Amino acid sequence: MKITKFGGSSLANAKQIKKVFAIVKADPDRKVVVVSAPGKRFSADTKITDNLIKLAEQVRDGQDTDHLLAAIEERYMDIIAELGLDQTIKVQIEENLKKMVASSYSSYDQLLNTFKASGEDNNAQLVAAYFNQNGLPSKYISPEKAGLYVSAQNGHTHVLPEAYTNLEKLCHVQERIIFPGFFGISKEKHRVTFSRGGSDITGAILAKGLKADLYENFTDVDAIFAANPQIVAQPQKINHLTYQEMRELSYAGFSVLHHEALRPAIMANVPIRVKNTNKPELSGTLISKTRATNDYHITGIASSRGFMSISIAKYLMNEEIGFVAKALKIMSEHGLSVEHVPTGIDEISLILRADQFKSAADEESLLQELQQRLQADKVYHEKELALLMIVGEGMVSTVGTAAKAMTALAAAGINLKMIDQGSSEISMLFGIDAADEKRAITSLYETFFKANK
Repeated sequence: MKITKFGGSSLANAKQIKKVFAIVKADPDRKVVVVSAPGKRFSADTKITDNLIKLAEQVRDGQDTDHLLAAIEERYMDIIAELGLDQTIKVQIEENLKKMVASSYSSYDQLLNTFKASGEDNNAQLVAAYFNQNGLPSKYISPEKAGLYVSAQNGHTHVLPEAYTNLEKLCHVQERIIFPGFFGISKEKHRVTFSRGGSDITGAILAKGLKADLYENFTDVDAIFAANPQIVAQPQKINHLTYQEMRELSYAGFSVLHHEALRPAIMANVPIRVKNTNKPELSGTLISKTRATNDYHITGIASSRGFMSISIAKYLMNEEIGFVAKALKIMSEHGLSVEHVPTGIDEISLILRADQFKSAADEESLLQELQQRLQADKVYHEKELALLMIVGEGMVSTVGTAAKAMTALAAAGINLKMIDQGSSEISMLFGIDAADEKRAITSLYETFFKANK
């Protein structure tokens, strides 16, 4: 059995949905199809999910929703007309949208989750109707009916254990299952969405629950590449990488596969294959527990912007028991998630995502509180940071990787703000000015891939 997920670009219009149909029909093992909401048809287009978020805001603020609601309906109606579907699905989606807008909600979170989830849910109903009309028996099944129970805590949505037991029952469905991605259902019967790109997560959850042999993730790229193709021209294709390598690369900026989608796949040891909807004949990239060695010391180079550092300096800090714990407790009290904590003898740095602050005043207030409560000599922050990561299982057994990377960055005139290596030794992280990001990636790619080749 294969669980096959298609992203928004793969379902953006009627032409793309026809490609999806051909891919699914070509392989009888593709028993479960997870669909996203229609994505962009062209670069300047707007995703349906973005419009649904705006629509939720209009409902919350009591604004007129007619224009935006009509635009959302039009996207679906255009697809329905081009696919030649009968009026049943047209009426069904129109009624779904109108009912959603007219309903009452106990909170804005509930309203927003419901609106965002409708993008995938309506598209799954549309895709199921097209498959059935074209001779491929299919059944739309919602997370509510399947029992995909989730809980939301601190802004993160987690799958409840009983969800996997419930999903296993889907093995008995004879038709192809068309399942909406991106959301689950709470015990209170409310829809709860995953983070953006969450249809990847749904696919992985289903792969684990149904004990699939393979999870296929169809997108709009030929494979996963060793560096961002928008920065490096024609980068090396990665044929095979491990779960851990993909986890590190996804965190650091590779957006082809959502990093949270890896956990269910790892737990069930289900391999993942990333493929291109527009070129399904290509092999894509396989992600599994282990892989054979290759000719390169590292597998990929990734980067992510939007970080900042808060540095706390205090003489004899290393002799003060619990100093780091106190600092992290203060951050926790402010609802801030700290992602890295590089330390020295008399100074620590807290690396976090800058968008967690609502205002500059909040930042300044935190800095003052840290200095007072920790009795620090100095507290200061640095913004506009990018985290640059090199990843590869081969780094463990290769001497001189760090020296090679730092020499390349130094030659490119890149000033390092932070260096951190995980205990697994398959990744190395560098903090740099966001303005240096492209030069840094290019320099590292030329050093580890072009020179090695």
